[in-house]
Amino acid sequence: MIAVLHPQVVDEHDDVMTTAERYRAFAVREARGQSPAYEALALTVSADQRLLGLLDELPKEKQQPNLLFAAAQYLAAPVTAPDEFRAWMVRHWPELSATMLRRRTQTNEPARCAAMLPALARLPQPLALLEVGASAGLCLYPDAYRYRYGAAVLGPADSRVRLTCAVSGDVPLPESTPAVVWRAGLDLDPLDVADDDDVRWLDALIWPEQQQRRDRLHAAVRVARADPPHLVRGDLLTDLPALAARAPADATLVVFHSAVLAYVPPDTRTAFVELVRSLPGHWISNEGTGILPGLMPAAGVDADGPALFLLALDGRPVALTGPHGQEIRWLIPHTVSV
Repeated sequence: MIAVLHPQVVDEHDDVMTTAERYRAFAVREARGQSPAYEALALTVSADQRLLGLLDELPKEKQQPNLLFAAAQYLAAPVTAPDEFRAWMVRHWPELSATMLRRRTQTNEPARCAAMLPALARLPQPLALLEVGASAGLCLYPDAYRYRYGAAVLGPADSRVRLTCAVSGDVPLPESTPAVVWRAGLDLDPLDVADDDDVRWLDALIWPEQQQRRDRLHAAVRVARADPPHLVRGDLLTDLPALAARAPADATLVVFHSAVLAYVPPDTRTAFVELVRSLPGHWISNEGTGILPGLMPAAGVDADGPALFLLALDGRPVALTGPHGQEIRWLIPHTVSV
């Protein structure tokens, strides 16, 4: 079965990077300006041969910085003190490595809905949403959240989930949230919003300084607990068609995913693209630039700058987005049909 994993941003050349290079790249491209604690930890790990040696004992897909640091937070490690962390990691390696082998980087960031909402709003309503790599399903509720795009505000006024997204370019801001009549998710190992330990893991995946994201997570969990998502344990190739076939015929099916395909092999990405194009309805992807076959990174992306995602509708790039939904840079005039 193919693992459906979740974010960190992965460089398109990640497969040929050494472990040290991966941690340095994470420090510079992802953590810098977002998490001083994780930037310092990643640089510490990248320069420590003993820690690198421990990580190299794990399968490559389990060596990810986000997975290491989340597992460390889950186990109450001193993640804001690099020297203490170095000693802690060596001392607790059996427990830490076991957690990394058992868990996946299943960050479930509801703010990614803010990046995808302009694309969702362009589609014929109502919508049947199917998320691939759904984690706990918190991105299946774009109609339940409150959004701020500059001066524009929309969504339920009483929503406790408040999402702020910086905009640039000719972003086609919707006047209201989409009408969702069906929502389902597919994941190899779905998390249960009713399970306190699963929620604790989701909390551990949030970076140390980002209390606003942590508050948002728990507010979104309350939304999902009130109306639990329909999540199916399964493979993104073999089980997607059957789940898609369960969507109501009188709604527009939208298959979407965010920060998922970087964690499957390139040949699986290609097969997935062929599969999703064969399904009825529409397809929204929000993945790291260079991840999807056939979608080249947009002009103006700095390969050495902060990591960005490429938002595409039916395989056509429409925007660059922040990995945690914090910004959207529209690439085409919104008068152009997509």
